[in-house]
Amino acid sequence: MNSITNDMGHTQVSEKRYTVEEYLEIEEKSEIRHEYYDGEIFAMAGTTMNHNDIVDNVRTLLKDFFRPKGCRTFGENIKLEAIKNFYYPYPDVIVTCAPEDINGTYIVRQPSILVEVLSKSSATYDRDFKLRRYKNIPSLQYYMLVSQYEYYVELYTRTDQQDIWAYQSFENPDAVIHFDLLDLTMPLASIYENIVFVAEEEELR
Repeated sequence: MNSITNDMGHTQVSEKRYTVEEYLEIEEKSEIRHEYYDGEIFAMAGTTMNHNDIVDNVRTLLKDFFRPKGCRTFGENIKLEAIKNFYYPYPDVIVTCAPEDINGTYIVRQPSILVEVLSKSSATYDRDFKLRRYKNIPSLQYYMLVSQYEYYVELYTRTDQQDIWAYQSFENPDAVIHFDLLDLTMPLASIYENIVFVAEEEELR
């Protein structure tokens, strides 16, 4: 399939439009991941080692907390149904406590927490495009954005007011993030455990 660049930050694999069923069939057989948006399929870019380690740290912290509660935590390779029959991305970390998801196979539909680790190419996409769509997922309580270049985490929290989300940022290495709706705390130091920061301009070396 031919590749063309798209402003979503990924590579569109073809100008052809696909149904969700066709996309899922392609994805089941593909060796690389693709996101689906409104009939178009986009190849996912590779990640840095720090990105991978931060995802692993966050996933481990969340999995250790939620597994005893009967919930499941996934990292990077499980797709999300962000908008039914319209948008299927791969968040870096997903937590779900919904029975349908816990007993599912390929797709999470009712996440409680979504996490994206920002890269130079994905930061705008994650902060804007994904944020606006993730906020419309009824089950979602938290959306967390994690920098891989410095101690910096952003947290969006659903409030009791419709369409109103609280925003917090954390940059002190000693800071502790409180997920009050789920009785969870997460030290920033644990998110960045064993991470040696690399400047954005040096990440391809």
